[in-house]
Amino acid sequence: MKKLNVILVYNKESTKILMCKREKEPYKGKFNLVGGKVEQDEDELHAAYRELQEETGITNNDIKLTHIMNFQYEMSDMELEVYTGILNKDVILQEEVNKLYWIDKNENFFDINKYAGEGNIGHMLHQAELYKDKLF
Repeated sequence: MKKLNVILVYNKESTKILMCKREKEPYKGKFNLVGGKVEQDEDELHAAYRELQEETGITNNDIKLTHIMNFQYEMSDMELEVYTGILNKDVILQEEVNKLYWIDKNENFFDINKYAGEGNIGHMLHQAELYKDKLF
């Protein structure tokens, strides 16, 4: 089964979410969470930190990630792991491919014309907000 991850990164004030604007398909031109592929035999949490650092420059010294859910797509033989964390300090972002943006957490992340994932980003954020006292 192919494994991917996405990371829901809050700024240190917990008011904004870090997103990228997709440069290629799927979801070209839409905002998405950062993340990527889990390599074969790679520890999943390590993969999340690796992808986060590659795409943004954020390291495990800047944030503590927590695994909050998975989406399993049986027909595609794919699993999407979702991690979240809040920055412990201001960081200077380093873009890899996709341009990075801080988006207000009160945006409508269910808007499929603007955000990738058919509404899943809204669901992920809602779950993180429900359990933020346990997560952060």
